Amino acid sequence: MSLYDPPSEAQTAAVDAAITSRHSMRAFLPAPVSRETVEDILRVASRAPSGTNTQPWQVHVLTGAARKRLCDRIGAIYENPAELAQHEREYDYYPKEWTSPYIERRRKVGWDLYALLGLAKTDKAGMHRQHGRNYRFFDAPVGLIFSIDRAMQQGSWLDYGMFLQNIMVAARARGLHTCPQAAFTQFHRVIAEELSFRPEQMLVCGMALGYADPEAVENSLGTERAAVSEFARFMDE
Repeated sequence: MSLYDPPSEAQTAAVDAAITSRHSMRAFLPAPVSRETVEDILRVASRAPSGTNTQPWQVHVLTGAARKRLCDRIGAIYENPAELAQHEREYDYYPKEWTSPYIERRRKVGWDLYALLGLAKTDKAGMHRQHGRNYRFFDAPVGLIFSIDRAMQQGSWLDYGMFLQNIMVAARARGLHTCPQAAFTQFHRVIAEELSFRPEQMLVCGMALGYADPEAVENSLGTERAAVSEFARFMDE
């Protein structure tokens, strides 16, 4: 297909399906994902635009013993309150003060997930266990860790978001699912040491990649999206 040819209805439907079927999955099957498939996804994703073609993304692909080693190390810290208290995020992913409508959306997705899992609002231990599954990539066979050079500024982080979205859409096109994970940012020092980051490298986030477990109730979680009329303005005069 030429860059200048209009897409067919089937091509449009395939792209739309890859985007709209993307959900953050929180339980994966142990079925392996080949290195060739991961490389193919990253190759496609690298077509993301970036200011002056800087391509600021750096990807660390963890499988097998390397994945287990990082998960075990973070998991041990997570279960030790005294040690956990010594780990803080290097950057703020969420706002320091929540406002409407964002706080309501945040609360809804959290309570909806816990309801599916049968966790009451008072079950702090259950919530702690569920959150801890982040640090095992929700049992996905492939864990992706993303870093960026500290010299890069806000624009490059915007570029990075487009790259991450490309990965998730390309994964769906291959029957795979993902879960982008800001939870890993709390353990940036551990990850930097374990993955031998250069001093100028900074953690962005993690991502689980694999085949979603269709029997896991948490994977049935659906999240709402605001209508286009709520976030878009159309001006023709």
